[in-house]
Order: sequence, then structure tokens, then C-alpha cells
Amino acid sequence: MSFHEVRFPASLSFGSLGGPERRTDVVTLANGFEERNTPWAHSRRRYDAGLGMRSLDDVETLIAFFEARRGQMFGFRWKDWSDFKSGRATAEVSFADQVIAVADGQRREFQLIKTYRSGAFNYARPIHKPVAGTVRIGIEQDEMREAVDFDVDLTTGQIVFYHPPAESMEIKAGFEFDVPVRFDTDRIQTSVASFQAGEVPNVPVVEVRV
Repeated sequence: MSFHEVRFPASLSFGSLGGPERRTDVVTLANGFEERNTPWAHSRRRYDAGLGMRSLDDVETLIAFFEARRGQMFGFRWKDWSDFKSGRATAEVSFADQVIAVADGQRREFQLIKTYRSGAFNYARPIHKPVAGTVRIGIEQDEMREAVDFDVDLTTGQIVFYHPPAESMEIKAGFEFDVPVRFDTDRIQTSVASFQAGEVPNVPVVEVRV
């Protein structure tokens, strides 16, 4: 996949609007009951980058970033300010934030995930774009050391231990992460007069599967 490992300027994404979307097929039966199914195992996020523009300098930065990505051609990293940590938004990242797997005594590779819980239900979201320097890994109550006990692939979110963790041990992780996205348009329309009057350009951004 065509992807640039570069983050959209975080100062511009701060004021953006967006979040997750699901695709659900709803069929209403003759008796009034519904059957609901989804072809998507994971949600897809959409954002509007235009809402983060505060000055003409910001617009210039946006256009430069857009041109460097060739419009929709190349994906890039996006910081979702409403959801970018393994734990609570106001808390520091801890290696105990998420249980990502239970070891079987043989596996050395594990995917970073973030689990969303509500009542008795939960959803495990694969994390493919962790942020460099933020990943913390633990086994049970012991924190591991990067480049000593494990390595992390920042392009896939895979954790690779140097030695397989013992069977039945909980693998834990804490991290910050970006969303892999691309522009959802090949055109950006801007007007200096309109921008100064308070109108911002529409710049749709959509999550991509990696």
C-alpha cells in the first residue's frame, strides 16, 4: 500500500471534526422485526481537516502537505485528539493500560490492540501506527525494556519479544497511536476572501486499512 510514515501537523488536526463510523445493513421483516448485519469487523474513521485552519499560514501548510501526498495517492498518519492513547485521555501512558494477549509459551509476536468496553460488551481495535517512544510493554506485573526484551514495529504495531513469554502470562501494553488515513478528495478549494470572512475549506480525510 502507498503510505508515507509522516503525521499530518497535529496543530492543524486539533480543531478537526470526526470520529468512527460503522456500516450496518438493516432489513425490516414483514412482522416489523429487524435483522441487522455488518460486513465490517472494524470501524472506519472520518475527519474534516479544514476545520483546524486558523490562519492563511495554516492553509499554506495544508496545501503543501496535500501536494506532497499527491492528493488521495499516499496515506499518512493522523492524530485523533479525542482518542490517541491506550488508557484514559487525561492519564499518563502505563504498560498496564491494555491486556493485548495471553502467552502460549511459543509465540513471540503480538499485535497492539485497544479494547473498548461498555457493560458486558467490548470491541478490540488493532493498533497499527503506534507513536515512536511511547510504547511500553509488560508481562504480568513486570515492565519490559525495548531493545532489550522486545522490539516494536512502528509501521504495523507488531511487538516482537526476543524470547517467548511463559505460558498463561498476560502480555500488557501502553502506547500513543495515530490513525492511518488518506485525503478523501483530489481537490482543495480555497479563497483568501472567504477564509478571512470565516469560511474554512472542506478537506475530508478517511481511515485506510493497513
